[in-house]
Amino acid sequence: MSETIRSVRQTFRGTETLEGAGVRLRRMFGNSEVPLLDPFLLLDNFGSSNPADYLAGFPWHPHRGIETVTYMLHGKTAHEDSLGNKGVIDSGDVQWMSAGSGILHQEMPKRTEGVLSGFQLWVNLPRDHKLETPSYRGVESRDIPLVHGEDGREVRVIAGEYQGVVGPVQHIPVDPVYLDVTLPVDSEFHLPVKRGHTAFAQAIEGTARFDGLGVVGEGSGPTAPGSDRPAGAQPAPTGPGHTLLYGDGDAVRIRAGSGGVRFLLGAGRPLHEPVAWYGPIVMNTREEIAQALADLRQGTFVRGSQIVNEV
Repeated sequence: MSETIRSVRQTFRGTETLEGAGVRLRRMFGNSEVPLLDPFLLLDNFGSSNPADYLAGFPWHPHRGIETVTYMLHGKTAHEDSLGNKGVIDSGDVQWMSAGSGILHQEMPKRTEGVLSGFQLWVNLPRDHKLETPSYRGVESRDIPLVHGEDGREVRVIAGEYQGVVGPVQHIPVDPVYLDVTLPVDSEFHLPVKRGHTAFAQAIEGTARFDGLGVVGEGSGPTAPGSDRPAGAQPAPTGPGHTLLYGDGDAVRIRAGSGGVRFLLGAGRPLHEPVAWYGPIVMNTREEIAQALADLRQGTFVRGSQIVNEV
């Protein structure tokens, strides 16, 4: 049986926005894209060489019903939560937090030489996990496996598996894959992805043929009505910082362009459940949102915790 390579279904250019106490970031996808990227809810790309764009940070705020994944590319962010976890997310570190039944936390970027940059991904929790005890995984850069290829490629395996190497973040309900991939000029990346699972790529720098049809990384082009795809066979070329959503298939194949490429690759099992979303709280019904807000008012939002690992 022949393998079906996934093609790019849609490209997201993101929207500049302010979050927290005034942090400038680019929201690659969010509430308005539900349920296209199920089980993924939101992807924020934060990055600036101007401390005024990020020092206000994300003061104390609640989460329930989701997992937040913070990946620092460069710089440091101090974090603390209502359950006693605290530390610093440094360059290359990952914080994978399951809010479960409820957690309060804050994330405060520190002044950085050069550009402070990173991503935060929100992963939805299944209905039967939304009120579980919160847990926290802090993974240092040195504990994330780095797979080196003979062609000079580097693949950091945060979650899931690549060439037999398994990432440190495991036992997540949606069976996620989360890779940071750097490819040299004209090299090819291939990864089997379970049929039916959602997959996306987040271009960070460089150029690539993300589905074997067209180079993504430079320039611009006309798009087909109702999508970010061009009115033709090839996907519209887009710049670094764009998100590409794949259609279904057996595998993802990406070929680096003339300058090489770096991208994040995410995949996971869709939940196919209703989404009720209010700020940092994501449940299945409006009644559950109302209960979460009542718990906040009554001081019963936080119920317990589990520290899996700490940065």
